[in-house]
Amino acid sequence: MGLRVSTAVFVAAMLATPALAQNAPTQGQTAAGALNPGAESAPPAPTAEPQFQLADGIVATVNDAIITGFDVRQRMLMLIAMTQVQPTQENLPAIQQQALNALVDERLRAAEIARFDSLVISDEDVDRELADMAQQVGTTAENYIEYLSEAGIRPSTLREQMRVDIGWRELVGGRFASRARVGQAQIDQALRQANEAASKPQYLVGEIFIEAARVGGQQAAMTGAQQLVNQMVQGAPFQAVARQFSSAPSAAQGGDAGWLVQGTINPQLQTAIEALEVGQLSNPIPVEGGVYIIYLRDKRTGLATNLVSLKQVMIELPETATEAEVEAASARLTALQPQLTCDTILTRARSESGLLGTDLGEADVQNLAPQFQQIARSGEIGSVSGPVRTPLGLHLIAVCGRRIGGPEAPTRQEIEFRLRSANLSMLARRYMRDLRADALIETK
Repeated sequence: MGLRVSTAVFVAAMLATPALAQNAPTQGQTAAGALNPGAESAPPAPTAEPQFQLADGIVATVNDAIITGFDVRQRMLMLIAMTQVQPTQENLPAIQQQALNALVDERLRAAEIARFDSLVISDEDVDRELADMAQQVGTTAENYIEYLSEAGIRPSTLREQMRVDIGWRELVGGRFASRARVGQAQIDQALRQANEAASKPQYLVGEIFIEAARVGGQQAAMTGAQQLVNQMVQGAPFQAVARQFSSAPSAAQGGDAGWLVQGTINPQLQTAIEALEVGQLSNPIPVEGGVYIIYLRDKRTGLATNLVSLKQVMIELPETATEAEVEAASARLTALQPQLTCDTILTRARSESGLLGTDLGEADVQNLAPQFQQIARSGEIGSVSGPVRTPLGLHLIAVCGRRIGGPEAPTRQEIEFRLRSANLSMLARRYMRDLRADALIETK
């Protein structure tokens, strides 16, 4: 949601050593270079404090709230320290604009939080969040504050930002919790889609999206994206840069877009992704409304295990059975089939003579008898097939469940959490969009 700063990433970035510089990106090539996986948590590297040419007066107003030059400088310092993007004459304007955009959003959120008397974030709440985040990177809140001071950032700057972030998180969660709920039908559909995608190539992608409208147009987005690419191939941590500069919903997760399935991706991005090797960062990719930067973290062939739960009712018939015997058995099962469900098939089979009911359990589709495999792959959950002939007899097969197996298989709970988080993120973005639309924002 928005531009929430992760203290854990912030500390890691402040302690990060730029990786050995890669070759500079070449225009026209898809790949800009390989990233150093250790850049997210590498040892410290001193950074010269940049000199900003900003006056201390008011630079913007957001309704009745003001933003000063000091506020912008402090936020720029945080962006630089957090992302390890080295300030240059070329990228300072983009850093300044990003800092101002973040401050505008923060003022709008703070004003909205203030409308709710019951929503009060205490100093103790901020202290706990500071301590928790410092613990994640193996340090203390006191050491963390010292890092801030060494970077030229006042602790009060971060504390106030965290106060607003905590309040916004609670406000959005409380206001939209019921609307973000996920129905069982949505989870079932997502599971079916995951199952269909199991055999297709998949890509674990990190993304940064520079929205043209927020940075002054498409050309400005391309220029800014190229500067970020240059910095990242020289060691700036991808996740930290994504958190601070990306306008994609994945920004809050460090640009983690998760596993994407071939055929479900924007064609321009699909082409770029397929041209990347694992560990490579793309050059800027222009799309409608902005510019993407893609980081290919991993890829897989999609040979996940398809597991299916089956039950059956059968009439035993040897391979030597006459045609008349097969026809009679088939007619009996065909008449019975519309009356059966996954819940009743075994009880019904046991209640009639000449029928045998069996719970076949859960099995890999590949390990089933060839006659059962097509039903297992394509049958609707809860459906019962027509008669199927095997050397043992005639069978009615009930498809009672299907899921992806293996270590990458998502559970219902994981899919529900993912869908709910996506719904909540979408509602938060709409909330923020409406606040901006109704606000009077003036820059000096």
